[in-house]
Amino acid sequence: MTIDLSSPVIMGILNVTPDSFSDGGKFNSLDNALRQAEYMVKNGARILDVGGESTRPGSQPVDAKTECERVIPVIKKLKSEFDCVISLDTSKAEVMSEGLEAGIDIINDVCALGNPGSLEVAAQTDVPVCLMHMKGTPATMQIKPHYEDVVEEVMDFFDQRINICEQAGIRRERLWLDPGYGFGKSLNDNYNLLQNLDRFSKYKLPILAGLSRKSMLGNLLNLETSDRMVSSVVAATLALTKGANILRVHDVEETHQAVQIYNAMVNGVGNE
Repeated sequence: MTIDLSSPVIMGILNVTPDSFSDGGKFNSLDNALRQAEYMVKNGARILDVGGESTRPGSQPVDAKTECERVIPVIKKLKSEFDCVISLDTSKAEVMSEGLEAGIDIINDVCALGNPGSLEVAAQTDVPVCLMHMKGTPATMQIKPHYEDVVEEVMDFFDQRINICEQAGIRRERLWLDPGYGFGKSLNDNYNLLQNLDRFSKYKLPILAGLSRKSMLGNLLNLETSDRMVSSVVAATLALTKGANILRVHDVEETHQAVQIYNAMVNGVGNE
């Protein structure tokens, strides 16, 4: 399925896990997942990002079989019932392969194709691949992360991963970049990356911003996860002004309103 990124696109988060940091357990039945998908598509999501393994700070990995059992039935049903782009949020080659057979349109990998076999799987298909920066692993990433210059180090990481992907036969134009807000970053690192997101335009590749309900909002404003909708929409809007092309969010309807306002500001609203 063609993905038009000529204007900002909303990626709705569909976690089919019992333990995700914000909505764990809400959508890990097929019926609940489909109802949430329908709601998100109706309210402005162009992409649905299906994940079967929590990557919240301190989380532990699950095996590929369990992850496939969670995501593949949902993906197959989504493909049959909804006219939208389906992204699979996984770092495992086996899960990527199963997802591609089920018809996914995007691979979204928090490990940037760094796990065994994932480069080879991605090279055998033609779908876009989102490479995310993470320092450490979900279990360790928030244990005193440190950078001399977080923006430069994330850019160095992307330089390396893009080169490795191209050497593996993955065309550069298939790649998306995600600086990985909250993945091995301090509070100040996250806001430094947001302030400098426009620097990543040098790659001339789509930029995904995943700020939704993150601790960088809750810790700054002393908000519980469930109370971070307004701050998430504000952060997403700021990311748009810094060049983000894809917004990965929980609060689709509210973010869609922000995108419409942003588009009107940038492009005008036409003749009344």
